[in-house]
Amino acid sequence: MIDRYTRPQMGKIFSLQNKFAIWQEIEILACEAQADLGEIGITTKDAQWIREHASFDVSRIAEIEEVTNHDVIAFLTNMGENIDASLAPDSPRPSRWVHYGMTSSDLGDTALCCQITQAIDLLLPALAKLGETCRLRAFAEKETLCVGRTHGIHAEPMTFGMKFGMWAWAIKRAYDRLLAARQVVATGAISGAVGSYSSIDPYVEKYVCEKLGLIPDPLSTQVVARDRHAQVACALAIAAASLEQIATEVRSLQKSDTLEAEEPFTKGQKGSSAMPHKRNPITSERICGLARIVKANAQVALDNVALWHERDISHSGAERVAMVDSFIALDYMLAKMQWIVEGLVIYPANCLANLKRTRGLIYSSKLLLALVDKGLSREDAYAVVQENAIKVWDDIQNAREGASLRDLIAKDERALALNVSELDAIFDPMSFIKRTDLIFERLKTLEFKL
Repeated sequence: MIDRYTRPQMGKIFSLQNKFAIWQEIEILACEAQADLGEIGITTKDAQWIREHASFDVSRIAEIEEVTNHDVIAFLTNMGENIDASLAPDSPRPSRWVHYGMTSSDLGDTALCCQITQAIDLLLPALAKLGETCRLRAFAEKETLCVGRTHGIHAEPMTFGMKFGMWAWAIKRAYDRLLAARQVVATGAISGAVGSYSSIDPYVEKYVCEKLGLIPDPLSTQVVARDRHAQVACALAIAAASLEQIATEVRSLQKSDTLEAEEPFTKGQKGSSAMPHKRNPITSERICGLARIVKANAQVALDNVALWHERDISHSGAERVAMVDSFIALDYMLAKMQWIVEGLVIYPANCLANLKRTRGLIYSSKLLLALVDKGLSREDAYAVVQENAIKVWDDIQNAREGASLRDLIAKDERALALNVSELDAIFDPMSFIKRTDLIFERLKTLEFKL
């Protein structure tokens, strides 16, 4: 399913073709650096020949790997075949300088960090676009009254714009985390068998990394430490969790009992094979499901941090699945969430109907404070409000016509100090959002910077 819908760029980044292309460039750059150094027999002419003649074939590499059971050796063998293909049998082989003094992780880890930075560079603009869409919709719905809910229970009036604004800030934090993780993982290592540069000059590492836009790992012990990759995986997981949070809210608001918002339902779309009336939040549900994969994969990345001594490959097989799946899944989730947020349908009339549904109970906090202002102790004021609220709630629970909280409190002799104008102010939903301008002023400062 993911392959069908994922933008082709993300799949291409983690393709064998792209991986081997990066491997090839690393090996060519290392040869050029060795020629610059002049410490071994490779010449500038040799390095130039290698760059002009190096190539690989994915199917040929697979064929060789069937015998070697080693992907790097299979790649190097194929690359060497192509470098030397046009030479006379008795000519010196420029391919002998390829991978000189290097170990497999020098190649694989440096390339993987390149792939991860490429993948992050695809996700960052998508996050920025989504965050900006949330921000713009927040201002568009700034005045749309709705009821806030805590524990799923009606709490106090708020505006729908605040929901979009909260989502915008969450996406901004996800963006910043991923940007920070990119800086940590943009690291390369060309340091030899245990990272001691025993057979290769550190200049080669510096040269290769600079050309690839990476920073040399200060102490790689053969592998680039997996805490770097774990930071990436955790940033991906938190981003997925934030998308899940948005999707969960959409699902909740789309329930028939609530119906304050609804994800887009396109022309010709069908909601159920059995019930033609259904308009299910399937895309939001899909995002929630995929978030579980990305979050679970973060645990894989954390487990990959602890390797035996200077290196083992217990991380390798799991990493090739988990890291790729997380990037591809999040890429898809972002595309679908962009579609949801852009097209999210808001039903202001239903928002107002739900606001009134509890017959004034959502104004209890203002009523409590007003009674305290009139001289009641907080305990006594709380008792007055709660006793009347229970009567209203009992009528609501039993679907009975009954008085509102305002009606009851206006007749309660313990609250007679409150006059009509004061009651009007207490039971005015606008009084709850009079300070939200500050929230939206803060939202104006939200921006996404590379």
